[in-house]
Amino acid sequence: MRTTLFTRILFWFFLSLVVLGGILYGFFNLQFRLGPQSPLLGKSGNRIAAVGELISHELRGAFRGEWNVILTRYSDAYQMDFVLCSNDGHRLAGKDVPIPPKVIEKITERSRTPRPAPHAPPPTRTTFTVRTTDPTRYWIGVRIPIFVAQDKAPMPATLMAVSDSIKGSGLFLDPMPWLIVLAVVVFLSVILWVPMVRNITRPISRVTEAAQEIARGRFDVRLNEKRTDEIGRLGASINEMAARLGSLVQGQKRFLGDVAHELASPVARIQVGLGILEQRGAESDRDRVRDVMEDVSHMSDLVNELLSFSRADAHPSRVALQNVSLAPVVRQAKDRECSAREEVRMEIDERTEVVGDPELLTRAVSNLLRNAVRYAGDAGPITITARPEGEEVTLEVRDSGPGVPEEILDHLFEPFYRPDESRGRETGGVGLGLAIVKTCVQACQGTVAARNVEPAGLAVTLTLKVAVGG
Repeated sequence: MRTTLFTRILFWFFLSLVVLGGILYGFFNLQFRLGPQSPLLGKSGNRIAAVGELISHELRGAFRGEWNVILTRYSDAYQMDFVLCSNDGHRLAGKDVPIPPKVIEKITERSRTPRPAPHAPPPTRTTFTVRTTDPTRYWIGVRIPIFVAQDKAPMPATLMAVSDSIKGSGLFLDPMPWLIVLAVVVFLSVILWVPMVRNITRPISRVTEAAQEIARGRFDVRLNEKRTDEIGRLGASINEMAARLGSLVQGQKRFLGDVAHELASPVARIQVGLGILEQRGAESDRDRVRDVMEDVSHMSDLVNELLSFSRADAHPSRVALQNVSLAPVVRQAKDRECSAREEVRMEIDERTEVVGDPELLTRAVSNLLRNAVRYAGDAGPITITARPEGEEVTLEVRDSGPGVPEEILDHLFEPFYRPDESRGRETGGVGLGLAIVKTCVQACQGTVAARNVEPAGLAVTLTLKVAVGG
């Protein structure tokens, strides 16, 4: 049955509520007794009753003049004040602590209870709690019988335990049960929710990584999500989208390559014909023929760039990658693209080797240097550096030119994209140089990125894999 992600989250949510509710009900039922006469929490009420039992027993065998000594001893032992009161609110023994009216009202609410008959069993002990302010104090009372004389029936009284802290040195409130409940709740929440959350976040992370790879131009990525919920359908949609985008892009590049190939021969014949016409034509027509030859030469350059772009992108999976020494590749590109008047600095260790294809890497670096010379050759030195970073090598070509606007950095490697709108000879090529760089680097299983540098300049970074043993 197909289940939605929303349904699964609701199921786990209600299941966790049921389990936690059962645990809490059992804890309250066992420890807190869920009784209206048990305001103290579980064992705390039992402890107060036990202390009252002990004090009542000692008071029964002592003279009334010794009651203060007995209560003082218990006060020192439990680090709180004990006060014995009659059921009409008068203090009988213990520390001289002012008893607020709120406490007296609680003590006297059962003062009308009939006194038990002689030799009758002691009345059932009950406890109550009161919180007072100015100053803040916590009062816990327990009903106990006291014997003023041995031959008389016990007189009901109330033993008050007074503390400035809600814990009452552990006698009022023991935090350990609460800590245990908190630990159980956290543990069960982790056990119940973490698997579900991981079940959601892991495939979402894989979907995100796949989308990032598609954004970088890798359309061969596929997600293997065997799910029937929204995440599974999203993975299937991304697979279909990547396949269609890959087909469209490959078709476009194949079309460009075919067109360039078909144009190469006619353009070459036109150039030959114009050369003959320039030599044999009239002197008055030679200037016009030269203008046409310049246009045809520009068209020939465009066709050659299209062919280079097509060859660089054709079947990258068939490229035979090998260990390539980076320094000779960069020197070859530098000698090809840079003249003596450009200042080019190389900072590359001769032992640095990467995985790639020598021809593709040379073409990529050549295009980068050509762009740097064309747009920033007169602004300052061009620096080429290579730095090993773990299992990768970062090759950076940096110029000192004006850079490009930040908003177009992500578009620099798109085919036919140029920062300016012009496509004329005066402003450079047609926007295929950096696209060829990206295609060549991707065929070598690397990545390329561009960024502006301070105070001025553009840096293009090629990230390549370190050669095995390099």
